[in-house]
Amino acid sequence: MITIVGAGKVGTSAAAFMMMKELDDILLIDIIKNKPQGEALDLSHAASILGVSIDIRGSNDFKDMEGSDVVVVTAGFPRKPGMTREELVGKNAGVIADIADKILEYAPKSVVLLTTNPLDAMAYVMYKRLGWERERVIGFSGVLDAGRLAYYASRKLGVSPANIVPVVIGMHGQAMFPIPRLSTVLGIPLTQLLSKEELEEIEKETVDAGATITNLRGYSSNFGPGAGLAVMVEAVKKGLNKAFIASVYLDGEYGEKDVVAEVPVIIGAGGVKKILELPLTDEEKQKFHESCEAVRKLIKAIPPEYLKRP
Repeated sequence: MITIVGAGKVGTSAAAFMMMKELDDILLIDIIKNKPQGEALDLSHAASILGVSIDIRGSNDFKDMEGSDVVVVTAGFPRKPGMTREELVGKNAGVIADIADKILEYAPKSVVLLTTNPLDAMAYVMYKRLGWERERVIGFSGVLDAGRLAYYASRKLGVSPANIVPVVIGMHGQAMFPIPRLSTVLGIPLTQLLSKEELEEIEKETVDAGATITNLRGYSSNFGPGAGLAVMVEAVKKGLNKAFIASVYLDGEYGEKDVVAEVPVIIGAGGVKKILELPLTDEEKQKFHESCEAVRKLIKAIPPEYLKRP
């Protein structure tokens, strides 16, 4: 069973995409009375129309997640117009610590994916609070950032985003690090296909994408995260051993320790199977380090009591 904690826009969008892929039965959990039940009923009607035979339920009780092999955490305070991800760290650390305690109690063998912002810092809280092997705690954001880079590059090139292999590493936020040199179209780097000015524009659009959506419609993105979560959960459930950009705890990779950041990984049954190390130049290594330092700054702001097992 797949449990999704948080029946807001991201959680329900993820549930919809997972339902369409028929990955497994889905449980939506939320603290707001009747909301997850209502969302689950609407999704169940959609499944009936599409001829999808999975069970979708809603609950306000974490006990119902017992036995889940995948837990997706989308709960937390959302980012509002003008608010940075960094401003959310104090508000959401307590939320994540509380959810981690529920996962420890009811789904101790699960793989956990989360989207709560600021993503890398919240993944750090989840990892430390659970005390599990790092392979089972995965921050979502890299799939979204890479997908956005592919989208903006595709518009410049006039090719399908599916033909672009995008690389974005580091922090999910303003300090993220898109790498056009390693982003390719059938092996050809974007740096050989686009001008310096075009590349700078694409990088800026990628970094600002979340804020752009929030400013345009008044709330943050949900369909992009929902789709990304669905393909990552699919990789876990089906054991696909598929490459993604994802936020994971680093323990020496890229010369970084005790920090969570976006890097290329292989995801399959049980979570992260391998962390891939890119051939970065000295300048790129420095930029990645600076991005990780931005995450560390957020980690330092997390109350220490949230980083210990209960």
